[in-house]
Amino acid sequence: MMVGCLPIPPFHYSTTPILQFSIENMKTQALKRFRAKLANDQPVYGLWVTLESASITEMAVALGLDWVVVDAEHGHLDWKEINEHVRAGLRSDTVVLVRLAERSTSLTKRALDIGVDGVVIPQVETVEQLEEAIRDSRYPPEGRRGIGGERATTWGQCVVQHTAEANEHVLVVPIIENIAVIDHVPRMCELDGVDVLFFGPNDFSASAGYRGQWEGPGVAEQILQVKDLIHTMGKRCGLLTTSMENLVERRDQGFRMLGLGSDSGLLLRSIHQALRAVGRDSMPQ
Repeated sequence: MMVGCLPIPPFHYSTTPILQFSIENMKTQALKRFRAKLANDQPVYGLWVTLESASITEMAVALGLDWVVVDAEHGHLDWKEINEHVRAGLRSDTVVLVRLAERSTSLTKRALDIGVDGVVIPQVETVEQLEEAIRDSRYPPEGRRGIGGERATTWGQCVVQHTAEANEHVLVVPIIENIAVIDHVPRMCELDGVDVLFFGPNDFSASAGYRGQWEGPGVAEQILQVKDLIHTMGKRCGLLTTSMENLVERRDQGFRMLGLGSDSGLLLRSIHQALRAVGRDSMPQ
């Protein structure tokens, strides 16, 4: 995490240098740029990762994307594959986040220990749940994250440096996926440690009674109203976009954490486009 950490035996806090080297596992500068763009009402563009190949995250880094979210809620990714995606984003300008399966102290600790820059929390419905998620991501006394000897602390060699600044930089991104959350949004925005709230239109729409519709009747208007409320509270709002046209539309509407799409979704989009060009496009049977 820090430049100039001292490689000393794990959990031995001597300051006597054996060999000094440079390493930054928690990307402080990338996180500062991410937050600065949001604070200046500039968009940050990213990719939702659902497939196992770490080359996908490497491509995102090479193309200069601001962020990636590795999805550990839905799909088939295991922790070994998640770890490879995190490794692909190390020492880059791309913030690497993991969407957890649920709000969990143990899952948050595990994700942060392997070096992710923050966590995305699904199905956050109350202020109290968000407060718990923030506590999960912070070391005591502000939180309850345990101190581990993994990548985040350079395997125990940078414990002092990492724990001194990790609480300040870690990202916690709640996903709004239920219309019941709307009344709680103002208080959520008041919490220290929340920079951006992310929408899940599919589940949000389902909670309004329109299961299977990305934005059922009236849902699009509700999302825009909540987005405006979040903006007036000094925070920013994000979501996944569904096409190039939708990306531009959402940017113009004021959404600032913009997902270009998921890796699988973008791949399918490209395949359909190619098949249409030769008259072979079809939907799965």
